[in-house]
Amino acid sequence: MKLIKAFIHHVRAPEVIQALSAGGFRRISLIESKGTLRAISDTEMDFSLEAGGLLIAETQLELVCDDHEVEAATAIIRTTARIGPQVSGWVYVSAVEQALPIGDRE
Repeated sequence: MKLIKAFIHHVRAPEVIQALSAGGFRRISLIESKGTLRAISDTEMDFSLEAGGLLIAETQLELVCDDHEVEAATAIIRTTARIGPQVSGWVYVSAVEQALPIGDRE
């Protein structure tokens, strides 16, 4: 199994989720965050005293999938999350060593 973690512009999150769902992916989590992606416009930037600089609203998307599904999932994210010609975010893929249920499986 693999964990795919993507940092994308928050305005693209709904389309990415819809595209992943249409592709058959179900184990998706979204986390609202602030980060240093390139801003789409000046109104998107927000100064953070805690971080000491300008940040924008980002979405961290996490998806767990089987090894053979990684290429399809990352292609969907990279295509759907793109905004303009510049880098629109990052996708990271890492191994999942264990997946354990919470509670009984019975």
